[in-house]
Amino acid sequence: MFSSVAHLARANPFNAPHLLLVQDGLTGPRSSPAGPPGPPRRSRNLAAAAVEEYSCEYGSMKFYALCGFGGVLSCGLTHTAVVPLDLVKCRMQVDPQKYKGIFNGFSVTLKEDGVRGLAKGWAPTFIGYSMQGLCKFGFYEVFKVLYSNMLGEENAYLWRTSLYLAASASAEFFADIALAPMEAAKVRIQTQPGYANTLRDAAPKMYKEEGLKAFYKGVAPLWMRQIPYTMMKFACFERTVEALYKFVVPKPRSECSKAEQLVVTFVAGYIAGVFCAIVSHPADSVVSVLNKEKGSSASQVLQRLGFKGVWKGLFARIIMIGTLTALQWFIYDSVKVYFRLPRPPPPEMPESLKKKLGLTQ
Repeated sequence: MFSSVAHLARANPFNAPHLLLVQDGLTGPRSSPAGPPGPPRRSRNLAAAAVEEYSCEYGSMKFYALCGFGGVLSCGLTHTAVVPLDLVKCRMQVDPQKYKGIFNGFSVTLKEDGVRGLAKGWAPTFIGYSMQGLCKFGFYEVFKVLYSNMLGEENAYLWRTSLYLAASASAEFFADIALAPMEAAKVRIQTQPGYANTLRDAAPKMYKEEGLKAFYKGVAPLWMRQIPYTMMKFACFERTVEALYKFVVPKPRSECSKAEQLVVTFVAGYIAGVFCAIVSHPADSVVSVLNKEKGSSASQVLQRLGFKGVWKGLFARIIMIGTLTALQWFIYDSVKVYFRLPRPPPPEMPESLKKKLGLTQ
């Protein structure tokens, strides 16, 4: 599958080297029969230099592998960094009578468990979200290339938002299967006092009590939470970047420095993160309660929480997810810059489509 995807990627409208060469005018003038030939040698050299600045071809196996590595760093590091906030958020969701708000939650946790208590669940968080990031970002790039080539150049542009939504949903389906076991262990450690303090204690105990079901009973609610979240995360980010370069940034992306491009990435990531938190919060509340309790189903938990209950902890989650999403995109894009991976500019309307719509002579 990957070899065919790599082959198809050469004709992909998101193929960075081709777009950059055309956009930056590096293809050089062609000689005309009536006039003297242009300077093709210099243009070819410039074009070669522009292509050679990348360490691999867009859509190659190396490209996907390094994108997956970027996902490991972006998700694993950021989620681990906000474990204290995540812990308080989960406790507010499963015990709102005791943890009445974000500041009260921190205060109660510090009184009962001390500063070390705020780090509970860091190990399953790091492992689980690293695996999730590998699949989320790596497979997103795979599915984006695959679906865009299925649609063709013109339809890939016209339906690009749907393309982003479909590619991200497909990637997250597999990412949640990788995340589910560690997410279940994390919630047990964080929300059940005395159950276990470490992953080494929690995992064997969960397996002994419920078998493999204990690790995967939350995968369906995870899909409910994470697939809408990821669809919003990628589609909103891609379109926000496009809008920022079109309406806010005073110069074309090709003229921006790498640092300026990364600032745009961070801003677009934060905007996307706010919407992500709102869209996925009800399912997040269900996951937190479901992984704490034995024998409950997602529908039972949802019915018991009610409309008001599923929105508990939203403010804390907006802060956490907004910051997380911005940092994840910043780290992911920084990895691409560091390894010199192709970073396609915002897509532009193909010339063939412009002609069909009468936008060009």
